[in-house]
Amino acid sequence: MKKLTLAILLVAITCSLASAKKSKTRSLFNGVDLTGWHVDVPAMDKNPKAINPFIVRNSLLVSLGSPGGHLITDAVYENFRIVAEYRFAGTPGNCGLLVHASKPRALYGMFPKSLEVQMEHQNAGDFWCIVEDIVVPDMEARRGKKENWGITEGKLRRIPNLTDGTEKPLGEWNRMVVECLGNVVKVWVNDVLVNYGTNCTANHGQIAVQAEGSEVEFRKLELTPIKKITKTK
Repeated sequence: MKKLTLAILLVAITCSLASAKKSKTRSLFNGVDLTGWHVDVPAMDKNPKAINPFIVRNSLLVSLGSPGGHLITDAVYENFRIVAEYRFAGTPGNCGLLVHASKPRALYGMFPKSLEVQMEHQNAGDFWCIVEDIVVPDMEARRGKKENWGITEGKLRRIPNLTDGTEKPLGEWNRMVVECLGNVVKVWVNDVLVNYGTNCTANHGQIAVQAEGSEVEFRKLELTPIKKITKTK
């Protein structure tokens, strides 16, 4: 029986590896221009002199930080793993990677409806609920009093990550991995699991990068589809 169980396990591992090899990892950024993305920056609506805060420089995708806004994929994604390698080019500050994005400017006339995975210096991996929600372990201890929870303006929308000290020193590249599978979202920063949640109120949408006050460079934005496994009896 043990030999049969081991054989089945080996077959399962082999199939899993084969499936992983077949998965089509692709870069969301071509290193040349913003093909596949569109910009949503409110300041650009009526001011023809407002700059586009998202540029390509030395084959890097750069968020200049100001004016505030978002760079959003044209495509919608579901069940995926995204790898982002980023660093603050100068003064450390704020940025974020948004998953399951949909309705633009749903919060404060700026943020698209989404779940934000924070990249802010020393807070990488926090969740911010932007008109979407998620459930995490120790919810009240991490989010505050339940009666103050919410997903819109004035509510407790931040869910701090589980650990500190995972970010690299300033100027070095950080590697963030966000896995979205069904309604589960997991986040790793430099190979450490820093946050995870279940029952996310969205399971698909666009992906967005923020301009939120600080210059940030991205050298990698790679996405790998994940096949959702259906449980059978």
